[in-house]
Amino acid sequence: MKPCDEILLKTIKMASSMLKLADEGDAKREDNGCGVLYGLVRDSAYKIRRLAEAEKEAHMRKSLKGDAVSQGNINRKGES
Repeated sequence: MKPCDEILLKTIKMASSMLKLADEGDAKREDNGCGVLYGLVRDSAYKIRRLAEAEKEAHMRKSLKGDAVSQGNINRKGES
C-alpha cells in the first residue's frame, strides 16, 4: 500500500474516533456550550471522513486506470 493511502486510512480511523468522542462528550455534557463543541466535532468528523473516502476512491480509480493503460487495454488518452 502506498504511503498516501495509509495516511488516508488513518484519517478515516481518526474521523471514526472523533465521532465516538463527540457521542461520549454529548452524553456527558453539562451545558449548551459543550453541546455546540461536540456538534462541531461531529460535523467536522463527517466532513473529514467524506473527503478522505472520496480521495481513497479517486486513488483506486487512478490505480485501475493506470493498470489498464500498462496492460494495453486503454491508450494514454483513456480511449479503449
